[in-house]
Amino acid sequence: MRYLPLTNDDREEMKKAIGISDINEMFTSVPKEVSLDPKFNLPSHKTEMEVGKILSEIANKNLNSNQVPFFLGAGAYKHHIPATVDHIIQRSEFLTSYTPYQPEISQGTLQYLFEFQTQVSLITGMDVSNASMYDGSTSTAEAVSMAKRITKRNKVVISPTLHPQYAEVINTLISSNEDEIDYEFSENFEVEKLISKIDDSVSCVVVQNPDFFGSCHSLEQLAEYTHSKGALLIVVVNEIISLGMMKSPGEMGADIVACEGQSLGNPLNFGGPYIGLMSTKDKYVRQLPGRIVGETTDMNGEKGFVLTLATREQHIRREKATSNICTNSGLCSLAFTIHLSLLGEMGFKKLSKLNHEAAIKLFNKLKNLEGFEVKNNSFFNEFTVKVPINASVFVEKMAEKGILAGVPVSRLSNQEGDFSNLLLVASSEINSDSDRENFIKLAKEVCYE
Repeated sequence: MRYLPLTNDDREEMKKAIGISDINEMFTSVPKEVSLDPKFNLPSHKTEMEVGKILSEIANKNLNSNQVPFFLGAGAYKHHIPATVDHIIQRSEFLTSYTPYQPEISQGTLQYLFEFQTQVSLITGMDVSNASMYDGSTSTAEAVSMAKRITKRNKVVISPTLHPQYAEVINTLISSNEDEIDYEFSENFEVEKLISKIDDSVSCVVVQNPDFFGSCHSLEQLAEYTHSKGALLIVVVNEIISLGMMKSPGEMGADIVACEGQSLGNPLNFGGPYIGLMSTKDKYVRQLPGRIVGETTDMNGEKGFVLTLATREQHIRREKATSNICTNSGLCSLAFTIHLSLLGEMGFKKLSKLNHEAAIKLFNKLKNLEGFEVKNNSFFNEFTVKVPINASVFVEKMAEKGILAGVPVSRLSNQEGDFSNLLLVASSEINSDSDRENFIKLAKEVCYE
C-alpha cells in the first residue's frame, strides 16, 4: 500500500473540484526559468547497502575532527564526551521526549530540565535559568529583546569583540525602524570607549567573555556604569567550560547571561543542533522567554515537577507571549546535564584547568615561532594569532598536511577591516603534546617552504 493511498480516480476527482485538468496548472505563478523539470537526472534506485557505500565514499572525502589534530573553535568546540552520556540519552523515554505539556506523564523530562536549570544558574552565578533556547546566538538575541521589554528603550550597544555571527542574529531578530544597534566588529576591546557610548537611551550593553578573539575581561566597571544609566548588562559566554575557572558573569554584575552549552555533552554536529543557556536575576523572571520548570508537591505530599512559567504563545495569550526563538532542546540539554553531573563541581573545575593548560602550551610554542604574533594578553583555551601568510591559505595548506589548524577571522566577519592574517586557534583537553608539536612543525613548513 502507498504511504498516501490515493488512487488515480481520487486525484481526478480533486482536480475536477478545483477546476484544473493537469497538476502543473497549480504552479503557473512560478516563473518557468526557476521551475524544476519533474524528471530529475538521478540514478536508478539502489539497495540499502549500495546507498550506504556511495554515501560513505562521499563522506570520506571530508577531513573530520576525529581523523586529525583539531584546533578549531570560534564558538563551537571539540571536547571529550564520556560514553555514558550517549548511553543514557539513547534510552527511549529520553530520545523521544517532547515538550512537557502534561506534567503527570512527563515527570522524568521535567526533573532533568529542573536539574539543568539549577546547574546553569550555579555556573553562571545567576538566580534563575530557563530551559528553552536553541543555541548561543539566538539566546543572545532573545536576551536583547528581553532587555528592550524591561527598559522600554530601543538602543543596543554591542561590544566590538562579540562574535560577528551573534551580532548578525541580533540584527535579524530585533532590527526595525525604531531600533538602533551600535556595533562595529574589531579586535580592540576598550571599556572606556564602550562606556562612552552608554546614555539614557540605551537598553542594554552586550559583551562576550571570553570574547570572540579569546581575550578575557573584568566587567565590574562596565556593569556599574551601565546600571547607573538604567541599562542592563548582557554577558555572552561561547565556551561554557571557561566558567570553571573564571569569575561568573553574575559575580561581575550581569543582568542577563546568554551562553552556548555545546561544549558539555554535545558533539560538533556539523554546526548544530546546539543548546542555548539563558539566566537572569529573580526580578526579571517574568520577562524570560520559553519555560521554567519548578519543584512542587502533589496532593499526597510527594515531590513533583511542573512548568511554573511558560511564556510561549501555546500556553498564554499570544499578545502576552515573550518567546520568539525557543524550543525544548530537550535531548541536548539532557546531554549537558548528564556530562556536568558526571563531572561534578571538582571535575568541572579540573576540566576547565586542563583546557587552559593546553592553550598555554600551544601559546608558548607559537609566540616563539618566527613570523607568528599572538595577539592576546589573556585567554582561556582560545587565542588569536597573526600568521605570516593569508590565514585562509594557511589553514588550507595545513589541512593538506593533516592538521585542522584554526578558523580564519575573515571567514566569519563581513565587516570592513584587515583580518586576512588573523587566525583563531583553540587547544582543549583533546589535544596531546604531539598534536601541538606537529602544529608547530607543519606551520614552519607551510609558511617558509
